[in-house]
Amino acid sequence: MKKLVSWLIRFVPRRYLQRVSGVGLRLLGVFYRGHQVQCPICEHRYREFLPYGRINPRPNALCAHCQSLERHRLIWLYLREQTDFFARPQSVLHVAPEHCFLKAFEKQHGDRYITADIESPLANVKMDLHQIPFPENTFDVVLCNHVLEHVADDIQALREIHRVLRPGGYAILQVPFFHPVPDTTYEDASITDPRAREKAFGQNDHVRKFGKDYAHRITRAGLVAEGHEFANTLGGKAHFFGIEPKEILYIGRKRS
Repeated sequence: MKKLVSWLIRFVPRRYLQRVSGVGLRLLGVFYRGHQVQCPICEHRYREFLPYGRINPRPNALCAHCQSLERHRLIWLYLREQTDFFARPQSVLHVAPEHCFLKAFEKQHGDRYITADIESPLANVKMDLHQIPFPENTFDVVLCNHVLEHVADDIQALREIHRVLRPGGYAILQVPFFHPVPDTTYEDASITDPRAREKAFGQNDHVRKFGKDYAHRITRAGLVAEGHEFANTLGGKAHFFGIEPKEILYIGRKRS
């Protein structure tokens, strides 16, 4: 199973996986029936989540029903328990939208929930993150999860997120970290070969490896950077919900 998952996500383009993976995963879920873990997004239970990862698939990672991963379940719980995201309709920009969030977020926020991406079939607006096609002070919330490692200029993308956020608004800005995490973010535009990129940046479609200076990069764009240890407060619930308790949740806020 781990080898199959690794091969699929390494060699099949993401836009195709997004179209066809749902049915296959739900069929696999039949063999993972149980009550040891629960996805807080779709509320389905299993004996464990499916493995997921490109080279060394992580165990207990992927929900067979809604396709959520550890980071998605962490974001969901944070929004539910630490914000008013589900308490009132808000203007939300969701960059590179994940399947597991779409129905619930659209139900909550209606036409004010905008999905955008440069190529994803799940997005309703085609958008380059370097030039967001919305006026300044438009959105209460921006969700940008595992995107900034793909763009040519992450600081410019963050500046655009800052521009379209309303004063007092916030963005969730998760990125991957590969151990050992460097002190400073490593990027080299001369590395174009896919295999060389995978070796240098952890994945062949990444253009940088984020370091311990990530919060500073958020600050450079004008946002107030916050690193939340919300996952660590979950205790035993972290395993039940399939969440990595050491994951830091990065928030960028626009000053009021």
